[in-house]
Formats: sequence, structure tokens, C-alpha cells
Amino acid sequence: MTATATAAPPIARAAASQLSFEERLALAALAVDARIATTPLDLADVIRLPVETPQPSTPCPYDTPLAAVLHRARVRLETAGWCTGQLRDEQGAACLIGAIRSEAASRGQADDACALLLQLIQRDFGDDHTIPSWNDTQNSPRPVLLYLDRAAEHAHNHNL
Repeated sequence: MTATATAAPPIARAAASQLSFEERLALAALAVDARIATTPLDLADVIRLPVETPQPSTPCPYDTPLAAVLHRARVRLETAGWCTGQLRDEQGAACLIGAIRSEAASRGQADDACALLLQLIQRDFGDDHTIPSWNDTQNSPRPVLLYLDRAAEHAHNHNL
């Protein structure tokens, strides 16, 4: 059964308002079928796959667990993007804590990496900062990536 969708004249619209719910539903289904038949559907417009984070092109230069987590968090921010005000945004970008949590093997490992990063931030910017507050005051990802590098280097040098 094929139907064509055309604008109904005013008299037909008035008559349609007197149809039962089931009759209006059947007409609506016919109109949708007709539109689908005349409009090609591209599945790329409909299906949204999860954001894939590409693997780093170079291997991790660190062999200690916390340094490796901090390095992977840096790579994640470089590839997937950095954001403020939330752990992750709709495009897949993450804040400092979101990136670290995504790369850590456990919650405890993420907490340890965040504690180390917080020590460095508070040493340089004052004790009143938290990781989220410091992250949200940055205007670009550049200082965020720099502090992930510093924290990874610190963890590596102290065998953490």
C-alpha cells in the first residue's frame, strides 16, 4: 500500500478532525511510510557510536603505575579533548579528574594519582585549590597537560 504525502485542503483538514483516534493514527502511519519511501535514510545520521579514544602512537615512557596513569590521562586529554565544569562532555572531552578516572585500573589508583597531582597544584598555586577548581580556572588545556607531565615525572622519579 503506497500513500503520498500532500497538503490537505481546508475541507479535508476539517473532516480529519472528526476522525477517531485509531483512524488518525492509521493516517499518520501512512504519512510516515510515504515520507520514508521518498527520503533516503542514511544510518550515519541515526546511529551514534561511543567516542573511541585512539591508542597513543608512542608507548608510555614510564614503568611505574601512577606515572603511567597520569601519562595516559594526558594522552586522553590530547586526543579526546579537555573540558571544564563537568567530568565529561557530550563530545567525549574530559576534565583532569575524568581523564584520570578513565585511565586508572581502580578507584584507589585514580585517588592516588589525583592526590599526587593535587600536591603539585597546591605547592605551586596555594592550598585553597582543589583539582576541579584549578581545572575550571584554566583558559586552555596547556597548563593542564603541563601539570599532568610534571605529576607523571614526579611519580616516576619517586617510584610511585
